Amino acid sequence: MLELKQVTVNYGNFSAVKQADISVGKGEIVVLLGANGAGKSTTFRAISGLVKPKEGEIMFNGSPIGGKSPDKIVKMGVVQCAEDRKLFPQMSVEQNLTMGAYVHRKNKKGIKMTLKEVYDLFPILYDKRGEFAGSLSGGQQQMLAIGRALMAKPDLMLLDEPSIGLAPLIVEQMFESIQQINREGTTILLAEQNANAALSIADKGYVYENGRIVVAGKSEDLFANEKVRKAYVGA
Repeated sequence: MLELKQVTVNYGNFSAVKQADISVGKGEIVVLLGANGAGKSTTFRAISGLVKPKEGEIMFNGSPIGGKSPDKIVKMGVVQCAEDRKLFPQMSVEQNLTMGAYVHRKNKKGIKMTLKEVYDLFPILYDKRGEFAGSLSGGQQQMLAIGRALMAKPDLMLLDEPSIGLAPLIVEQMFESIQQINREGTTILLAEQNANAALSIADKGYVYENGRIVVAGKSEDLFANEKVRKAYVGA
């Protein structure tokens, strides 16, 4: 479904991502692991069209998307849920959700059906649908950000650090929701520092260090990799 081939992304003279090769198959959950600044978010920005790769190729369903505008990439079925959520704090929960369908969905009946699906997935959002997004807790805001991304009916969802700043119980609930989204047909590319939680639900993963992918493999192989365990999982 998604292929990155030798992708390099520069900010000025600094290479944030260096010759990345990533493959995401339809129906998979794939995780990018690494510390802050390792290159995970820049990879997402390149896939989403927010930055243009200096080198390499990004393919989605057989078509090149590297350098396309973000709105065209969303219309193709790729939607990003950003690390800092990018909510509209003075708009209601429901208004934030409907904004997720704004770019390319015009069928009001279909939008209403998707809204119900989001509320079924995150019932607390239904309870708070008339409240300002800025009044929600951190966990609820993350649910809202994911729900808004789902409103676009993506084939591929990019989730950037969905567990950051959340309590352990909420993290567990969040990853259960991600699995459910995947079971219902959405392919997931997940950037995470919480390697233990991410690898427990992922099919495979890639480990970034200083902009380069240094280890790649199936989740069980990454769990068994001594270097990965010491650096990201815990011995």
